[in-house]
Amino acid sequence: MTQGRTRIVSICGSLRAGSVNAAVLAAAARLAGPDVEMSPYCGLDALPHFNPDCDHDAPPPGVRDLREDLARADAILFSTPEYAGSLPGSFKNLLDWTIGASSLYRRPVGWINPSAHGGARDAFHALRLVLDKAGANVVEAACADVPVGRDALDADGEIRNETLLRKIAAVTSALARAAT
Repeated sequence: MTQGRTRIVSICGSLRAGSVNAAVLAAAARLAGPDVEMSPYCGLDALPHFNPDCDHDAPPPGVRDLREDLARADAILFSTPEYAGSLPGSFKNLLDWTIGASSLYRRPVGWINPSAHGGARDAFHALRLVLDKAGANVVEAACADVPVGRDALDADGEIRNETLLRKIAAVTSALARAAT
């Protein structure tokens, strides 16, 4: 923990500007209590393609930054869209880079699935498989479907619906509790 605060790194699996997934994680950061520091990971688009030959003591700079960010985390919160029935390639690439360094091992993790129509189930099933293989501590109370349609975002791209915000806050709170 950072100065008595629980540090949660949030990772968005979408590179899209105006992503609903990013809006969900931004809402989680706004709603985090005073004892929680939410830190968004912002290097997804800069990670090199995973190559086991480069997964050694001196990984590429973007990979080193990812691993250092995760090493400082008490917990990790994910939100990702589904592409072609699974995880987006860039997001899966990030997950692949976490395996060799055991970056997720025993770390409390949770996710918010914001798919508005009950979709993305295959993506989150795939995410669970990867997290299990990585040895992460999947916190069930911090894994939730919180359907957020594009119409739930205001002109600034923020979620204002109180029902949605309560559900997002409950996930963040459950993850923070599991990390302490």
